Parts: sequence; C-alpha cells; structure tokens
Amino acid sequence: MDIHRSRFVPYPLSPISALAFSRPSDSAGGSEGALPALKLALGRSNGTIEIWNPQRGLWVQETVFAAGGEDSSDGDAAGIDGLLWTQGPDEVIEGDGGVSVGQQRLFGISASPAVLEFDLGSGRVKRRSTGNFSEVWCFAAQPRARLAKEASEEERERAGWQEIVAGCGDGTLVLLSTAGDDLVFKRFLARVSGKKSRCMCVAWQNRERVVAGFADGVMRVYDARNGSLLRNMSLGAGIPGAPKTALVWQVKCLPNGDIVSGDSNGEVRFWDGRTYSLSQRIAGHESDCLDLISSSDGKTLFSGSIDGKLAVYRQTVDRGRKTWAKTSHRRLHHGEVKTMAAFDSKGMSVVVSGSSDVAPVITPLREYGKENIRFLPTLPQSPPLVSAPKARLFASWWDKTISIWHIAKRAGVDSSPEPQKRRTLVARICLDTKDDIRSVTMSPDGRLLAASTSTAIKVFQLKRKAEHEAHLAIRKLELPHELADAGARVLKISPDSKWLAAATTDDEIYVARFAPHPAKPKQSQLLNEVAELETRHRPVDLHSAFRSYDRATTQMVFSDDSAVLVASDLSGNLDSWVLKGEEDPLAPAVGKAAAQLSSSDSDSDSDSDSSDDDDEDLVAFYAQTWTENPANNLLPKLDSTPLIMTFRPTRQSSSSNTQPKAIEDAHNPNLPNGHYPTPEQEDQPQSNTNKHHLLILTSRHQLYEFDIAAGRLTDWSRRNPSSLLPPDFTKIRDRVMGAVWDKERLWIYGSSFLSMLDLGVDFVDSAASAAGGRDTNVSTKRRRKAGDQDAATAAGGDQNKRRKSESGAGAGTITEVELEGQGARILEDDASSADESDFLPPSRLRVADAEEAGGDGDGEGMQLAVRKEGDGLRQRRRRWWCTFKYRPILGLAVLGGDEAEREMEDGEDAPLEVVLVERVAEGGS
Repeated sequence: MDIHRSRFVPYPLSPISALAFSRPSDSAGGSEGALPALKLALGRSNGTIEIWNPQRGLWVQETVFAAGGEDSSDGDAAGIDGLLWTQGPDEVIEGDGGVSVGQQRLFGISASPAVLEFDLGSGRVKRRSTGNFSEVWCFAAQPRARLAKEASEEERERAGWQEIVAGCGDGTLVLLSTAGDDLVFKRFLARVSGKKSRCMCVAWQNRERVVAGFADGVMRVYDARNGSLLRNMSLGAGIPGAPKTALVWQVKCLPNGDIVSGDSNGEVRFWDGRTYSLSQRIAGHESDCLDLISSSDGKTLFSGSIDGKLAVYRQTVDRGRKTWAKTSHRRLHHGEVKTMAAFDSKGMSVVVSGSSDVAPVITPLREYGKENIRFLPTLPQSPPLVSAPKARLFASWWDKTISIWHIAKRAGVDSSPEPQKRRTLVARICLDTKDDIRSVTMSPDGRLLAASTSTAIKVFQLKRKAEHEAHLAIRKLELPHELADAGARVLKISPDSKWLAAATTDDEIYVARFAPHPAKPKQSQLLNEVAELETRHRPVDLHSAFRSYDRATTQMVFSDDSAVLVASDLSGNLDSWVLKGEEDPLAPAVGKAAAQLSSSDSDSDSDSDSSDDDDEDLVAFYAQTWTENPANNLLPKLDSTPLIMTFRPTRQSSSSNTQPKAIEDAHNPNLPNGHYPTPEQEDQPQSNTNKHHLLILTSRHQLYEFDIAAGRLTDWSRRNPSSLLPPDFTKIRDRVMGAVWDKERLWIYGSSFLSMLDLGVDFVDSAASAAGGRDTNVSTKRRRKAGDQDAATAAGGDQNKRRKSESGAGAGTITEVELEGQGARILEDDASSADESDFLPPSRLRVADAEEAGGDGDGEGMQLAVRKEGDGLRQRRRRWWCTFKYRPILGLAVLGGDEAEREMEDGEDAPLEVVLVERVAEGGS
C-alpha cells in the first residue's frame, strides 16, 4: 500500500469551554450495568457540542453537532459557555405498574440573554428561555428529588421537574421552569446592584437554597422559594498587586451541605453549610482558581487554575475535627483549566478537565496516583474526509467550507521537480447556511458531491473546465421537495453514482435517483420524487433516558453493486433495504411500483398479498424500487454503536463454491432476481463467493460479519469471534475511525494508529495455542510473556480483578507494561520521516502475498514482508499489523481506481494508494 502523507488539509481545533455529565455521581446507587446510559457533553468555543460515551473507560465520541451559530449576530458561531443536564420525572405505566424513566435534556448558555435547550436527536436548538434579562454568565440545575416508589402521580409531577437558576451580567438571578417539558421564565430570584454586580457562579445547596458568587467578592445565599437573602459571605481584599476586590470564580456545594469557593487570589475556601462561616482557607494555586469539583462522598476535591495546574485536596479527621489538606498538584494543560466535570460511582470514578489546548484530559479520581492520566483524541470520531478514487480526488471540510484536492499519480510524484505540483486544490465550496457541515459524500468518479447541515442538503455536479485544466466547474442541482428544506445527519452516494441516500435529522431515510438531464445529457439531475424507506418497528425501551437520541442514524453504507443499503443507529440497531427489479431505460423515470409488477408477481400466493399492497405506495425509478430486506428482522441488535460498516469486496473464484442459500421459510422469501439467486440457481456454481457480506466494528471493538441476504453471521465470522482478535489490537485505547479495503485485507485506523487485519484467513486461537496447539502468528517471546503472566495470575495477580478496580479513565495502571514492538518497517522515499513539510513523499507498506509455507511453528518467521521494487521477497502471510508512527490522524482516503483498474507492475497488481491526513494538536496535547 502506498501512503501519501498530508499535512496541508485545514482543520482548526477549538478550545474546550464546557463539560457536563448527564447524571450526578451516586456512589451508593451507581453500578456498572448503568454506565452505558452515562453521557458526557463537551462544548467548545466555536459553538460545537460533542457527546461522549465513557463505556467503562473506552471513551467513544458518539456525535458532534453545531448549536451556537443561531445566536450569533455577526453570522459566526457563538461559543458554548456552559452546559447542564436535567431529567424529567419518571412516569408510572398504567396497567403493569412499571416505571418509564424520565428523559434527559441538555441545556446551554452561549453569550446571550437566554438559556438554550438542544434537541439531542437533531442537534438543533430546540427552544429558548423566555423573559427579559441580560446575558447569562452561569447557571445550575436544581437537584433531582428522590421519591419512593409509593409516591403518587401528583407528587411525582410536582417534584420531578428540575428548575434552573441563571446568573446574569447585571447581577440578577433568574429562576426558569422546565415543567411540562418546556423552558419558561418563572420569576426573578434576586437582584444585586452596583458596578461589580456580575454573577460569576451559582450552585444549589439543596432543593430550596441557592448560593451565588459575584464580582464584588461576596457570596450570597438565597431561599429559592421566596427569594429572601439568607446570608452574605465576603472574601475580603485581594492579594497585593491584584484588584482590591477578589472575584468569586467558582462555588460548589459538598454532599454534607458545606460550601467551597475558588477565587482570583488562588485560594480555596471552605465554609460551614449551617452557619455559613469560614472554616478553612488553603492557598491552592499561584494564580486564579477557576473551577472546582468534588467526589461523591465529599472527601476529595480537585481545583483547576489559570496556569493549567490541577490540585488535589483530601479531608482528614483528627480528634473529631475535619480538616482539609492539599496533597498534590500537577500541570496537565498548557492553558487555563476553564471547566471540569466529575463522575464518581461504583463502576467509574474520573475527573474530566478541559482547556484551551483542545484535548479532554481524564484523571482518575478515586484511584488518583495509582492509574495513568489519559488524553482523549482531539480530532472527530467521524473523519471529515471523503474521496473519489477513480478521479484521484479527495474532499475535506470544516465549518461551512469544503476543499477538494487532486493528488498526482505515484510516478508523477517521484519525478516532479516541483513539490507543490504533487497536489492541487481544484475547488472550494462555501455553503450559505447558518450551521456547520455534518456530512459530505462523493461519487467514485468525482462527478457528484453532496453535503448536509442540520437544516439543509446541498448537491453539486463537478466537471473539469477544460482538458488541460485541473480546476473544477461546480453546478448546483435542484433537490426534490422532500429534501429541499431538510437537514441530514448522514449522506451517501452509491458506488454506481445513481442513488443518493439521506438520513434526516427527523429520523427519516430517503433515497433519491440521479439521472441525465433530458435536454443536456452531460448534465445530471435529481428526479423530483424520492423513496422514503421504512425502518423496522421496535418496542420503546422504557429504561432508556435517551430514547430520541438513541434512534439517531449514524452510519449508512451501499453494497458494491449498489443493490443493498444498510443503516445503523446509536443504539446498535440495523435496518437494510434491497433494490428490486432490473433497470429499464425505456420505463418511466418515476412511477408507482404497482404499475411495474410483472405477471409472475400477480400470480403469487396469498401469503404475499399484503406485501403487494405495500408495494402500491412504493416509488419506482426506471422500474426499480427500494423495499425492506426480507431478512431484516433477523439482523440482531449490536452490543454498541457501529463505528465501521463496510461490505467485503466481492471475491471472484473459479471453484464450485455456491452462494449462501436464500431464506426458505414463508416469513423470509427469496430476494429479487438479478441480485440474489433463485431456488433453481442455488445449486449452480457462482463466481461471487461473498456477495453482500457486511463487516461491522463496534465502539467496543467487537467485529462481526453478516450475510445480509440470510440475516445471519457468515461462516467466517462464526469461526473468528472478537475474542480471537490480535491481543495488541485489543489493547489499543483509541477507537477506530475508519477503514479501507485492499483485496481481503482491511486497513483500519484511529487517531493514533494504523492497523491491518487480514480477513482472508482465520485468526489464530490463542487459547488453543496455550493448550498445546501451534500458533504461527504469535512470537515465542510473546508466548513466554503470556506464560509468565499466567504464573503471576496463579500466584494471586488476577488480571480480571485488577481490571475491575480501574476507575474508568481508560488509561490503565501506572505499572502497565509497554506494548511490544510491532515488527514492521516503513520505507520512505527520503530519510526525513519527521519533516515538517505539508506534503511528504509516499510510503510503501506491503504485506507478502505468498501463501504460508511450512515451518517449525515457532512464529519467528511471521514478520511483515516489506517489498522493494524487484526484490522478489516472499514470506508467509501476516494476519495483522499495527503502527503508531503517525501524528494524529484526521482521516484516510483511497486514491486510484478499484482492483480491476489498477495498472500492473512487473506482473503484479499495483499497490493500493491512499492519502493519510495528519494534524498536529495545538498546545502540545
């Protein structure tokens, strides 16, 4: 594989400005089984919001949406200054007495005189608070009431909704109500006058009392029921050289009711929660203390400062007296620690901090000092990169801009005297929308491009201006009325460039048809009708607090022959559709499916009458219709969100292997002719031995391959469960971002790694090897290491028990053993692999294609074969490979044609060409 390393693609990173967990810490009620429902909302200064799923330390970024642009007067996105979650009241189900869990709601502030609520499904601003007050600087949610199961419906309704208190720049405290699934102004809670009256921070001491800190150096306690002032707590004068009055940057309330404050003097002060008197003060930082966070038991405290340091404080009890002491401090950020969030329960105990150096940092809370600190990836989980392999184009996007680049062929790269000619910016598209781009797709021939935001879909035709010019002419296409005013989460153009699939923000999936313009055959158009694809009806999960969010479609993929479309959502559900009928150029471009039914269809038995009635509402394009896959109901729900969905390339074979047989029972009739074999054809030899086999890799790095025609796992997937994946691959902390195929080898990558899995052979069963079998893929050294580990386990070092004690930071213990070398070499055309140029020469990575030869079985010969021109090196086939040599990877895109179109080199197929985009994180994180 030839890799073009690119660093010229623009993708600016934005500082973190807000963090919030979806539910508070609960050491008593927390459990590992409840952790998948936990979410982390991360807001950035450019207005984007990221939703992360901790997944017991795996930390996967599930979705990203821009929500701040609508509140900006100058058209630029307004930054997110704060985030919080609330949860609606639980509802008792009539009849069975069960309880329906209240739904989570996400709120934010964004330098405006309003509190915003975000729609978790679409990512758009759902509603704004009413009321006439100034810009909101801080806000906090009322603690959720704890009610017994015997509580009446009236009590649940009255106590279930959480109120929101907001502190404003003019010194007012505003009380907002979320009752009735709404967000309305309730009343002014308090008003402080004066030049330094800005409310800097606010917190709930309990459900009746609010503590607010102001710019005049005073903390005030109010009764939320009537707005009366209960107590003033003054910080006093500032330190020498600072303003006379100290600023109250942050205030937090501990579980026992005590109050902690952080100020511009760098001090952390502890106040008695009953008398509101100062009990202790600690000089925590040399600069301003900006944020505070505590454990669920209130005995551990973290503070963050403007110099990037985190300090840890522990509570001790000496002769019945409780005192606090600073135990350690460490610089984790290169900029100010503006925000922190903590979750401390039985299965997870972490502190997440964010700064201007863009990387979220996960610090163990309960196991601080015993486990490593982890930096999460700064780049998006879904790569903002697509390519048109046949045209050697790839497109990248950020904000509202799409840049399209052309990469010269490898021969031209080697001989070109001017490095800038190796790549050319051939087009740049700026969308006239309020929201940022969410998805982009290109046709393989580079003639069509589609882009979507949360509120709009745009489709363009690309064409060279002249044969001698590399730049592209761009023509906008008109959309059908169903898509004209819709936004989309995901867009996909089929491999044959005839279909556009769109998953809208309203949980609907449409398919539109491209066709030549009648008057201008060289121009493309979208037909004025679309087909709406029905998803499988599923029962509502009453135990989920993210029902609308979990239904969001995140992945869509067409098969190589464009006859199958598969979509998945965040909860792991799969839906599939098949293209029915043969294309007839003489048939109407758009018609009804009932008019296109053949005589054989009309003679079908009574069992298919209901399906024929459904076909009357289907839209036919040139006599072809999209219908639900008959085996759709057999596809299972996955263990977690799919990160990769890709069809295995069709493998040609001259053997007598046959296609997987179609489903024979009455509930699963055979799929249409032309795409799947009829019963008469099943016993005949077929050339396509793995047609429509879908490979899925989930966020837990579980690998599955499904036969979409049969609705079941393939034989290969049954022989190769995820437990047999290479051990070094399973140790990788970062999640997979994307994948490309090179024959039967799957190249997968994440932000920090590039790996290869050879899916043409079976994985080695390490368990069988330990029992005495031959493992030709694991080195003797590694087997000896595994034996040593088994001995340590027998002596009491149980690995599973140690794993259960981890905090959920996902970084492992401090004594974690470093991974072994990967045993691979990379050939560069020049010696400067660390060159700072924005476009590096292509690297050649190739795994030997020779079949495995006999050997002693010790595995020492199973090395990666790196092939130079004409060296004739042949070694046994390597099943997997991995490297961490690249800088943070933004994405990987394929260049050049498909396998059949690759030119030949010395009697061999030309290697696969890809462009690998690297980005250097700002701030050094």
